[in-house]
Amino acid sequence: MRNRILLAYVLLPILSLGAGENAGSGYARFDVAAQQAGTPARQALANWLEAFDSPNRQAYKAFIQNQFPSGMAHIDQDTMLWDNTGGFDLMKIEDETPTKITALLQERAGDDFARISVEIESSAPHRIVKIEVVPVMPRPAGFPLPHLSEKDLVAQLRKLLSESAAAGRFSGAVLVAENGKRVFAQAYGFADREHDIPNRLDSRFSIGSLNKMFTGVAVLQLVQAGKLQLDDRLGKYLTSYPNKELAAKVTIGELLTNTGGTGDIWGPDFTLHRAELNTLADYVSLYGDRPLRFEPGSRWEYSNYGFILLGRVIEVVSGESYDEYVSKHVYAPAGMNSTGSEPEDEGVPRLSFPYTRMGSGTWHPATEELSIPGTSAGGGYSTVGDLLRFANALREGMLLNAHYTTILTTPRVKNPLGFNAYGFEVQALNGTQCYGHNGVSSGVNSDFEVCRNSTFVVISLANLDPPSAQRISEFAIDRLPLQ
Repeated sequence: MRNRILLAYVLLPILSLGAGENAGSGYARFDVAAQQAGTPARQALANWLEAFDSPNRQAYKAFIQNQFPSGMAHIDQDTMLWDNTGGFDLMKIEDETPTKITALLQERAGDDFARISVEIESSAPHRIVKIEVVPVMPRPAGFPLPHLSEKDLVAQLRKLLSESAAAGRFSGAVLVAENGKRVFAQAYGFADREHDIPNRLDSRFSIGSLNKMFTGVAVLQLVQAGKLQLDDRLGKYLTSYPNKELAAKVTIGELLTNTGGTGDIWGPDFTLHRAELNTLADYVSLYGDRPLRFEPGSRWEYSNYGFILLGRVIEVVSGESYDEYVSKHVYAPAGMNSTGSEPEDEGVPRLSFPYTRMGSGTWHPATEELSIPGTSAGGGYSTVGDLLRFANALREGMLLNAHYTTILTTPRVKNPLGFNAYGFEVQALNGTQCYGHNGVSSGVNSDFEVCRNSTFVVISLANLDPPSAQRISEFAIDRLPLQ
């Protein structure tokens, strides 16, 4: 799901999303210099912002060492935050005392807002004692984003991508379509940095959790065919499932909406046994004894394991492996000839290698991501062209009839940033409702969105850490032309 969250001094090192003021949001920067003649707290905020926004990271480090010594423990996180946001513009001071100030910031490389709180010592030299940066969702009132004409949208998107690629914030491929036809498509950066092989529009990118959409379609195809029902219990199909209570309680529909209470797959067990997890049945053997985390249907919790179980149901009902089923009944009808889920280290042609800074702070291949077979929960690969074909196939009724396509994509269960449908997520950005999904992993970021009553499709695939792809797609969606 979307992760509109920021790195912060008091938060774990996770990434922000968006796309920005310097790329055409149309806002003037708050005049920091004109505001420095205020309280000592305001002066401290202005000084920190000036230092943080500078590309001279050694100067920023010297500032922190002198003015906020305890902040040195987070200096690497600060660098990652600067890399991913391009710095901040101060948009509004919300509250102020002589020793504490709270203000709104906007990313320079993004549309996202954050709230910063700065506290200082009460006596001179008024060194900083605490800085907290937290995300603001939804976008604050009074800062609307402009909807653009198609021509202006394409121009601003092209500018943003060129700047983001040059700054190392984006590497991948982006496609925008209207009524099924491309209006923008371009690739940036390198698929293989070691051999200087550039990304292309037909490059295959790891797509993470986008597989969940294919799983949702597959389940609804079987429902449409009368072979299963959304309110059926899991145990009707997985008759030998180890945890009988879970199998007797959780429904197919609850698994599709992340309300089944089935938990996730990541953790020590996955790390210990990852080499043994070659089939969906292997995952069930490993995790099938676990108890429910909560009563099915009582709340929402993202569950990759729930989609593993859906994949097993597809296998049992269809008599085919998950990969065989989606290849025949999803990829083939849609004309998706460059999509699959086999381990990508087995020589997938035109593969764009994932690159991550996680663990070292410098870009390096995320080779461990390539050795894991994709599943019904995620981990496959595709191209921007194939994903447009998928969107068109949904729109044209090639995968499901109109009735079941509506069932598939209708908002059903509230999640922290929108709603879950059946294998899809539904959210509104700047008044535009979209259904789709994203993928997030080490060196992998993908976003697929169908918007404005299926008029527009926005696809962004990146072979870098998140939020490299999502900030691009959100920039485009925020500015889509009004119908």
